[in-house]
Amino acid sequence: MSASELAGLAEEEEQPKKRAPWGVIALVLLTGLALIRNGSGEFDVGPPQPASAAAADSRTPGGTPLNGPAPLPYAVPDRVRIPSIRVDAPLLSVGLDADGWVAAPPPEDPNLAGWFTGAVSPGEKGTAVVVGHVDNTQGPAVFYGLGALKKGNRVEIPRKDGKTAVFEIYGIEVFAKNNFPGDRVYGSKGSAELRVITCGGGFSKQNGYDGNVVAFARLAEVR
Repeated sequence: MSASELAGLAEEEEQPKKRAPWGVIALVLLTGLALIRNGSGEFDVGPPQPASAAAADSRTPGGTPLNGPAPLPYAVPDRVRIPSIRVDAPLLSVGLDADGWVAAPPPEDPNLAGWFTGAVSPGEKGTAVVVGHVDNTQGPAVFYGLGALKKGNRVEIPRKDGKTAVFEIYGIEVFAKNNFPGDRVYGSKGSAELRVITCGGGFSKQNGYDGNVVAFARLAEVR
């Protein structure tokens, strides 16, 4: 086999062969994120919840922002950094398990987040999805402070191609798990977008957290 043929095979193996339809991804993510619901929720002060003023404006237009960078090609993300809440964590590629659920990062490692490989890579045109625990039985975990984000805060995603995709937050909200707006959260806006998701809302020992905190962001810079 020639070198060019080998290179082609390597490229095919690196990139996802087929992405699930957004409607399917919305459903399995909503279900799969219940796996992240096992935080203890029993600390003296619970995780911060988004302020109503931080909600994403539904009238915000899609498409590439004026003077914004063009979307990037596919590349595996390496880390997630959110300086405003002191997040700097490695990203584990997560897909679907044997039962069709989104595989959550191991809960015993508090500083680990997951990139869902069924969606685009961060920086590509479309909506990339990063998930992580809010807490575990020992205390706060990687996205404990997610609800404290404000519009204008930035999320940095270093990628294995040497580029860093920098996203700007334009909304942060909490949604009930039993009424999760999948199309609004996961649907493509026509530009390179990112969703960072963890558990939030109320907590009970029987059911865990009853909601998901979702940070909405779009590509603002490429380094």
